[in-house]
Amino acid sequence: MRRFVRSHATELALLAVIAVICVFLSFATDRFFTLGNAFDLLNTGSVNIIFAVGLLVVLIAGGIDISFAVAASVVQYLTATVLGWIGGGNWIVGFIIAGALGVALGCINAFLIHGFRIISIVATISTFNIFFGLLMFFTGGVSIYNLPDWLTTRVVLFEREMADGTWAEITLPVLIMAICVFATWALITRTTTGRQLYAFGDNPEGARRFGINIGAMQFIAFGWLGLMAGIAGLVQAHYAQEVVPNALYGRELDVLAAVVLGGARLGGGKGSVLGCILGVLLVSITQNGLNLMGVSPFAFKMIVGAIILAAITLSNTSIERLLPFLKSRRVHS
Repeated sequence: MRRFVRSHATELALLAVIAVICVFLSFATDRFFTLGNAFDLLNTGSVNIIFAVGLLVVLIAGGIDISFAVAASVVQYLTATVLGWIGGGNWIVGFIIAGALGVALGCINAFLIHGFRIISIVATISTFNIFFGLLMFFTGGVSIYNLPDWLTTRVVLFEREMADGTWAEITLPVLIMAICVFATWALITRTTTGRQLYAFGDNPEGARRFGINIGAMQFIAFGWLGLMAGIAGLVQAHYAQEVVPNALYGRELDVLAAVVLGGARLGGGKGSVLGCILGVLLVSITQNGLNLMGVSPFAFKMIVGAIILAAITLSNTSIERLLPFLKSRRVHS
């Protein structure tokens, strides 16, 4: 039992915090603790969770990427354009196109990082601006509203009528999110590649000496995030029923904060899918609660900034380093 608690300390702590916040919000607003609001959280949070599990793989491998949200915007615009050229397509064709484009954009980041030995955050800041600049330049910021029927048709997986006559629904994005979560979990926990990603992120030089292909790890990690970004872009277009070039702009920091909050270490070699999901849910629940309470959205931005700062501090400060400091404080007091 003690070993389980120690190995899942982050996840258990997040569950406790989420429980406390939910109890508080259930008293603060009568609209929070309802089935409809819970389902809305799942539906609207699906895109961020898909982003998050992709980013988790990159963080485990010791990298960082802030261009994925913009890459998703590029992918959804290009996918919508290609679908128009080929006469509409279907979900399978859409996923193939979006996935291929996403992987290609992810591999561009991997090529820059591995081929030119550029620090990942510097490379992705560059591609963030390049991708977004090219998108806005060629599209002129014009949205696409004429999408195929299969992409705009709302698919309800489960629904229940509430006492007030409204309907609580779980829609297709939740199913797609669940598949992406399972696929990522299988990749990092049930494959040799996943174990190599952890080893590479924890000790790149040791992994290289052990015979792990460093270049392959970079391309797999950033390619996987590109795949998830492509899928998330298509899901976002389905949910919004339109393609807006800057709709996903700014999501990267919210997702990064959630993943690091979920236990992924910025130095690499650590992170879990469960912690990642709980981190996203904590951020989503906080934002949802503040909205229901009528708090300014700028307050949420401040909270996200504080989360990133706290997560970075904790990820770079081990318990062993904190204990002597705490002991010295106790002695002086």
